[in-house]
Amino acid sequence: MPDLSERLRILRKEKGLTQQEVGDTLGKSLRAYQYYESGTRRPEYPQLLALADFFDVSLDYLTGRSETRERMP
Repeated sequence: MPDLSERLRILRKEKGLTQQEVGDTLGKSLRAYQYYESGTRRPEYPQLLALADFFDVSLDYLTGRSETRERMP
């Protein structure tokens, strides 16, 4: 099952976005976002929530704990 860094890469590419564009959306530098995708660093909880909201997926899906993308109400 893919981990967080792989899921971020997959979701970003599905949306046709650059790492810079996602970083800008989060208010992070390009390098900071690259660390997330490379698995060198992990986002803190507020950034995880922002990423899940941005990509419209559940936290469990984003972090690789589930294959279900849909968020529960």
